[in-house]
Amino acid sequence: MQQSSQTEQETNSQSSPAEAPASPGLWKLFTVALRLGLTSFGGPAAHLGYFRQEYVVRRRWIDERTYADLVALCQFLPGPASSQVGMGIGLLRGGIAGALTAWLGFTLPSVLALTLFAFAVQGGAAASSPWLHGLKLVAVAVVAQAVIGMGAKLAPDRSRRTLALLAAAAALLWQAPYSQVALIAAAGLFGLWAFRSGGAQQEAPASLHIPVSRRAGAVSLGLFFVLLIGLPWLRTAVDNPSLALFDIMYRAGSLVFGGGHVVLPLLDRELVPGGWMNSETFLAGYGAAQAVPGPLFTFASYLGAAAMGWQGAVVATLAIFLPAFLLILGALPFWADLRTSPRAQGALAGINAAVVGILLAAWYQPIWMTAVLRPADFAAAALLYGMLEFWKLPPWVVVIAGALLGSGLGYLPGA
Repeated sequence: MQQSSQTEQETNSQSSPAEAPASPGLWKLFTVALRLGLTSFGGPAAHLGYFRQEYVVRRRWIDERTYADLVALCQFLPGPASSQVGMGIGLLRGGIAGALTAWLGFTLPSVLALTLFAFAVQGGAAASSPWLHGLKLVAVAVVAQAVIGMGAKLAPDRSRRTLALLAAAAALLWQAPYSQVALIAAAGLFGLWAFRSGGAQQEAPASLHIPVSRRAGAVSLGLFFVLLIGLPWLRTAVDNPSLALFDIMYRAGSLVFGGGHVVLPLLDRELVPGGWMNSETFLAGYGAAQAVPGPLFTFASYLGAAAMGWQGAVVATLAIFLPAFLLILGALPFWADLRTSPRAQGALAGINAAVVGILLAAWYQPIWMTAVLRPADFAAAALLYGMLEFWKLPPWVVVIAGALLGSGLGYLPGA
């Protein structure tokens, strides 16, 4: 049963019950993703910690190895890595409709919040609120738990732990837009050599059903490149503000590695000199984007609303996330073969160790550096970690506790 024919693997249209666990259903996918979208503060690294806790540990919708492989794949791709991981999990459990449903649930809260903010206020004072500082401390706890949990499984021996530490050091010392991709590629090449004779084969990856054919994947990748090349040309031929905004956001989502913070200067260069908005309006939205959960790429929703109202918010949101959807849909059908190849297993062992190191680096900077500013912050973060790891409280409870702790810390002397 595990060794299915190549034809079956090509289409991935049929699978035995053992190979394809029953889908949780689109409504369940949506409600779980929506809860994550309402409570996932702290940026991409924290999102991956929340996702692991919800999808791997609590619900067991995918196993640890599959999750780590998916994270590694999304780190290779341009765009919002945490959103792509969510889309990938939705795709694995519910097909294309599942990917769209998981994305909608995770993204909708911050889209609505930032769109309303664009209409309601001119400044970003919420970014300095004490309760927001408490949410940053939640991110410290969540990512620490993810680093420890993933490290135990994906860096179980001295060589891979060393590789993870080297990746962490390199990620902290070399902070360029393409540094994460380069580190992961280097770790993959090292793993191909170092772990080719058993280091990566301590356990076989779980059987994986991908409900998308290779042909559909190839079409998706082709459409990604057609839009990337064709939209700038079409924009010059057709004078339409919505098309121009779509082109700006699509290129931003297609060409940026390293998460939402990296996309900000690119959008600033496109929108402020182009007369879409002034610098004060742009920066006000950036401040507000730090105060909402979910992906930072929803900053595009604010920019679209500020430039063109509700229509602009919809256009900008769809355009900036469309490349991520096309890329994950195009890559996953071919990823199934790679992750079961003996040679690829060695590379994945190295890549997974590097992912642990990169997550460790992100835990220190920017999460730790911006959240733990005094002993009371460390005490609160340790308490929140205990709530997650020892008391096994659900993340949304810890988020509420973190906001309350942050508000309380605001009354301490020197706050």
